[in-house]
Amino acid sequence: FQYASNCIKTSKYNIVTFLPVNLFEQFQEVANTYFLFLLILQLIPQISSLSWFTTIVPLVLVLTITAVKDATDDYFRHKSDNQVNNRQSQVLRQEQWMNVRVGDIIKLENNQFVAADLLLLCSSEPHGLCYVETAELDGETNMKVRQATPVTSELADISTLARFDGEVICEPPNNKLDKFGGTLYWKENKYPLSNQNMLLRGCVLRNTEWCFGLVASCGGTRGCEAGAHVPSCPQIFGFLVCMGVILAIGNAIWEHEVGVCFQIYLPWDEGVHSAIFSGFLSFWSYIIILNTVVPISLYVSVEVIRLGHSYFINWDKKMYCAKRRTPAEARTTTLNEELGQVEYIFSDKTGTLTQNIMVFSKCSVNGHSYGEHGGCTGPEPVDFSFNPLADPGFQFWDPSLLEAVQLGDPHVHEFFRLLSLCHTVMSEEKSEGELYYKAQSPDEGALVTAARNFGFVFRSRTPKTITVHELGRAITYQLLAILDFNNIRKRMSVIVRSPEGKIRLYCKGADTILLERLHPSNQDLTNVTTDHLNEYAGEGLRTLVLACKDLEESYYEDWAERLRRASGAPEAREDRLARLYDEVEHNMTLLGATAIEDKLQQGVPETIAILTLANIKIWVLTGDKQETAVNIGYSCKMLTDDMTEVFVVTGHTVLEVREELRKAREKMMDGSRSMGNGFSYQEKLSSSKLTSVLEAIAGEYALVINGHSLAHALEADMEVEFLETACACKAVICCRVTPLQKAQVVELVKKYKKAVTLAIGDGANDVSMIKTAHIGVGISGQEGIQAVLASDYSFSQFKFLQRLLLVHGRWSYLRMCKFLCYFFYKNFAFTMVHFWFGFFCGFSAQTVYDQYFITLYNIVYTSLPVLAMGVFDQDVPEQRSMEYPKLYEPGQLNLLFNKREFFICIAQGIYTSVLMFFIPYGVFADATRDDGAQLADYQSFAVTVATSLVIVVSVQIGLDTGFWTAINHFFIWGSLAAYFAILFAMHSDGLFQMFPNQFRFVGNAQNTLAQPTVWLTIALTTVVCIMPVVAFRFLKLDLKPELSDTVRGGPSHPVPSYGLGGPLPLF
Repeated sequence: FQYASNCIKTSKYNIVTFLPVNLFEQFQEVANTYFLFLLILQLIPQISSLSWFTTIVPLVLVLTITAVKDATDDYFRHKSDNQVNNRQSQVLRQEQWMNVRVGDIIKLENNQFVAADLLLLCSSEPHGLCYVETAELDGETNMKVRQATPVTSELADISTLARFDGEVICEPPNNKLDKFGGTLYWKENKYPLSNQNMLLRGCVLRNTEWCFGLVASCGGTRGCEAGAHVPSCPQIFGFLVCMGVILAIGNAIWEHEVGVCFQIYLPWDEGVHSAIFSGFLSFWSYIIILNTVVPISLYVSVEVIRLGHSYFINWDKKMYCAKRRTPAEARTTTLNEELGQVEYIFSDKTGTLTQNIMVFSKCSVNGHSYGEHGGCTGPEPVDFSFNPLADPGFQFWDPSLLEAVQLGDPHVHEFFRLLSLCHTVMSEEKSEGELYYKAQSPDEGALVTAARNFGFVFRSRTPKTITVHELGRAITYQLLAILDFNNIRKRMSVIVRSPEGKIRLYCKGADTILLERLHPSNQDLTNVTTDHLNEYAGEGLRTLVLACKDLEESYYEDWAERLRRASGAPEAREDRLARLYDEVEHNMTLLGATAIEDKLQQGVPETIAILTLANIKIWVLTGDKQETAVNIGYSCKMLTDDMTEVFVVTGHTVLEVREELRKAREKMMDGSRSMGNGFSYQEKLSSSKLTSVLEAIAGEYALVINGHSLAHALEADMEVEFLETACACKAVICCRVTPLQKAQVVELVKKYKKAVTLAIGDGANDVSMIKTAHIGVGISGQEGIQAVLASDYSFSQFKFLQRLLLVHGRWSYLRMCKFLCYFFYKNFAFTMVHFWFGFFCGFSAQTVYDQYFITLYNIVYTSLPVLAMGVFDQDVPEQRSMEYPKLYEPGQLNLLFNKREFFICIAQGIYTSVLMFFIPYGVFADATRDDGAQLADYQSFAVTVATSLVIVVSVQIGLDTGFWTAINHFFIWGSLAAYFAILFAMHSDGLFQMFPNQFRFVGNAQNTLAQPTVWLTIALTTVVCIMPVVAFRFLKLDLKPELSDTVRGGPSHPVPSYGLGGPLPLF
């Protein structure tokens, strides 16, 4: 078997392969292949009336820009690869990473990177423990503990390691960071291997002097690699073919009826023997000439604009969190316009709407609730000075709980004993009595810290023991088993043996899971505790239930043996373990419940209120209890007392859920007899965005649905009913949902609604939801950056979402729409002149403009002004965008660039081309020069039409620009100046003397533009082209203004600023 090399290679090219491979990749694009096809046609003399460089110059320019970008990206990949591959690694010898092989034994030292996926054999720590940081894999900086299998943990010297001849059978390399299955065969025995025994490539060894590991797999096969829309208009290509066909038919008819009479003077090209074949060649000639309706520069321009919009997001200092020193980041450039079209937001709760900074607030122990503020003169925090190991930052306000601890209440003691034992927290003691806890979740850290302050101090752990100081007395418990938490189990348990020899299981988890696993004798206590849980959840607190169970020695021995066999099972290992866990976690004794406060982030209520006004529907998908989620819903203004009704779906069967959804729809229909907000019922129903009568209802409704009910609602025969009901509501809250259900809800909306969806979350459990939505936003919070790594955009606080959508998203959509409308307008105005000229030149495929103008029109004369508009334009200042959320709605309805707007801008371009051709043509028919000579020659006509075109499209973009910067002025007037400078240069004596065969028309531009008749013609053409546009916009502004027109008419605002270092000078 040939194992993979450990050499990492993320680069795509090298010096030899770059040019052929990159060109091959670029010509995979249909647009590039199309223009290459046109270039080939231009090389056929019988077809082309244009020089080859009119196509090859733009094509080479585009290919070069793309190639430079690709080369730059690949250069940085090479640098990264070399940095990783040349890290040193001790393979019982000094070796580079790239030379490590499967089966090598590697020595790692503190703070070294792990060279490959390793099976941990032994370490400098007792019991083969070591600590790793996985920031390069999942972004999490908290330390994680790994442990060698007991059978190899004593292999501490080189000689015994060199004789190690074990065989590892394991799953093939994959991208699962939290799961590993394998078996070690050594000395005729087999030992199960799990993720706890593995050190994955990219981890860093911490707080461990050294460790040895066996290379299990090489290469970058495990880990997270982030992966990453030019408008498509097939109608344009159809239009191009139609024009070619019309002109080709015209050529065939002309050659048959007229051209045949001029064969002596205008003979057919060699090989052309009939009018029909002449028409066939003419078709391809006109395809070449008219191809500029979709110039290749369009695709480059779109990417440049998108890149500019992404930089504006990155530089926005108002989305910069100074506390965490975290700027906003656009991790993709292809979705900026969609940020201006979002209709549905799917949000996690914990860490997204809340701070994810957990505080132990209340608890229920043996039916007694603790945590109310005490004292008559004002709340005073409990004094923990009796405990030298207490955390000075912890505060609790109910002294009666401390009194119960000090009086020796056995239930309270057992409660805090569970909190100090049932966890995966790591303890670090930097100096005597100075404890630092490293928890994998803020909840766990808060609970262990609470136990610490009340006298049950978790001090240290080994793979087999946990040491706790209980009211000053050190007690070491033997750790027999850890039953891990996951999103399916929703609970965690430990089995420990006390110094007295008693075996006890301690368990904590979600109330919906634990309460059904209690012994029937706990019923009365369960009822009281449930009341407390509902009370805590109603206050928006996060709750957990605690329970314990004594185990008989004989039962435990039997269960442990079955657990050992299941752990070593080659197949269905996880299912067998889950069944054993479930067996032992039954008939438990209820101890109580905890309530942790997780405060809302600053600005969340205001953000949700404004996004709601922007007609964006917000769905919260959370794993919390219904009461907790509903309370947060009211706190963040998703739910309000002014709502017509809040529907709660809690059915446990398909029939119950269907009936509850049906009743909700009936109530909404009953309330929609009269329509509000200035719309009639018929107007509401006529909108193409509505797929259900329910969406036209009056009144504000909300829907709250539990996880078990959602499972039924997402079934194929009910998902449409659920979706219609939910989409008719202003807000939706889904409680007790799994990560898979989050993704299913997003997928359901994407499947049936023609709407842009956005998902926002902060943790690993939100990744599937973030990846499923059209746009994924990651919050860089307390749970690592796995959500950020999977996202398209990231920032540190939910309130920045308002600015991302209402300012950056809306502007990006507006700018791209205006760019596309103008781009198609200017190119149809430019190209269609050839079409009209065809009727006056015998359909001979003769061009109106000279070939240099055709080459430079989209590259030099008109490219930069439209780019400036696409990057910098804005209709209203940023403050007004935030103050008037309704400005966001045109993007949701796609009003600014749709088929109607597309055909309008094409019609305007055609109208302009008609005037551009026929006004000069009519004038030149009888016009004379100042000296009385005839003015109408081909070159003078070409200069006049070209000059009129450049001036008209420049005036038009001036009218289209809503926000002028120095760059806009420079590009527009600079492009005009460049046109005249190049025009006079090409008709100068100097160029003629250097290239007499290329620049024959010496002085033509100077002579033509010296004639007053020409300038009057240009002025007349400009006025006739522009005045209808000005008149239409004036009347529209006066008679039917849009909201943006009304808002723009208000008082001026300070100019917006970008950049962490200060405002962009041009703004």
